[in-house]
Amino acid sequence: MAQIKVYGLVDKLNPIKTELSNIIHACVIEILQLSPDKKFHRFFPLDESDFYHPPDRTENYLIIEISMFEGRSVETKKQLIRLLIQNIYEKLNISTYDIEITIFETPKYNWGIRGLPGDELILNYKVEI
Repeated sequence: MAQIKVYGLVDKLNPIKTELSNIIHACVIEILQLSPDKKFHRFFPLDESDFYHPPDRTENYLIIEISMFEGRSVETKKQLIRLLIQNIYEKLNISTYDIEITIFETPKYNWGIRGLPGDELILNYKVEI
């Protein structure tokens, strides 16, 4: 399970939302080995007055937050971060300095999904990769 939030400036984020979502999803499928139908993305296009950032970031600055079950190895998480940054840079020409990713992991029992605590779900994918 992975829930993804993406923050950026409204004028820059809105035109790329669909392609960015597809890039993120392809990376999550490849690295986390999630099923293609497990796409949970939320976009937060913000006005300049609501999105403060350091002066060394441009108007393309993106923050990507990934919430997921704990259990993936450090190397798996690093692979995901690297692939996301590489693909966003290559396909959308967004500088690597303008991409920040944070992964939040929580125990399965802290999730409520399809009427059950997450640790009681029968998953069709592995978390411990």
